Amino acid sequence: MITVAIVGFGYWGPNLLRNFNLVPNCQVKYVCDVEIEKLNIIKKQYPSVITTNRFEDILKDYTIDAVVIATPVFTHFELARKVLIHGKNVLIEKPMTSTSGEALELQRLAHEKNKLLMVDHTFLYTGSVQKMKQIIASDQGIGNIKYFDSTRINLGLFQSDINVLWDLAPHDISILNYLIDEVPFSVNATGVSHTNNNIENIAYLTVNYKSGFIAHFNCSWTSPVKMRTILIGGDKKMIVFNDLDPTEKIKIYDTGYNYRTNREGRKEGQDKLRFLVDYRVGDIYVPKIDSKEALFGMAFDFINSINENKRPVSDFESGLKVIKILEASQQSIKQSGREIILN
Repeated sequence: MITVAIVGFGYWGPNLLRNFNLVPNCQVKYVCDVEIEKLNIIKKQYPSVITTNRFEDILKDYTIDAVVIATPVFTHFELARKVLIHGKNVLIEKPMTSTSGEALELQRLAHEKNKLLMVDHTFLYTGSVQKMKQIIASDQGIGNIKYFDSTRINLGLFQSDINVLWDLAPHDISILNYLIDEVPFSVNATGVSHTNNNIENIAYLTVNYKSGFIAHFNCSWTSPVKMRTILIGGDKKMIVFNDLDPTEKIKIYDTGYNYRTNREGRKEGQDKLRFLVDYRVGDIYVPKIDSKEALFGMAFDFINSINENKRPVSDFESGLKVIKILEASQQSIKQSGREIILN
């Protein structure tokens, strides 16, 4: 039995508590939050769960095996560092930390203490993303992938500690890294703030690859409509993922194009190379998708990885890759969209 404490009971906390309570061989012993009103609600709904506003209570309890951190990003590093120092496994909400340096320090501590350090990139556990990975890897897949185009926009919620890329882009960057094996080369990003705190509420990020593959992200807190779409273009087929579609989240288009060349004569007797494009429009296929709750899959993977000492899907490396892209995007925004080479 793995005994768990959840730290932070804001927007995501109730979902974490509900799902960890469903995981076999797992017991949620504590929920910690600074707001007493939230703790009182927990006491009514989950009488067996101990509530506290003192993080130290969790650190000192030797029966706690793992801690789930669902607090503002700027607190992640210090809280997780203390958890690891006290010899407990830790799961951190996305993004893992504010800098890659902080993430690497947590990795060092986790290795030193022989404890699991995991990041909650929930979308990696959705049936939709797992189906896309299966399609891309199959012999009947979409061919060589040329581009990845993501739109994640909505009205709010404006954050006071991170910009819109750090808030919304981790979801789709983690999906990109999960689906695409190639290592990114550089990023360009632009953004604008319409408030007086200089935190960008609209931003555009481009991730470049040496092969010519390109990924683009459109993130906004100021859209009148909510959109959650990803377009993945291959040279054989294309995938459209709409996370808000209740019945047909993934559509595979047997659509594409081919280049061919010929030469046409010129008056001087020299040949002129001419490029021609053939377009192909075929059927649309809607695959069946597992409808399991992704957050339960993530919680199960965390507990199971502790029990079996195995590497989870959403591991430290996946979290670090996301942070490195976000760090570089922030540099690019501050330098008016300049290309930033990734290490």
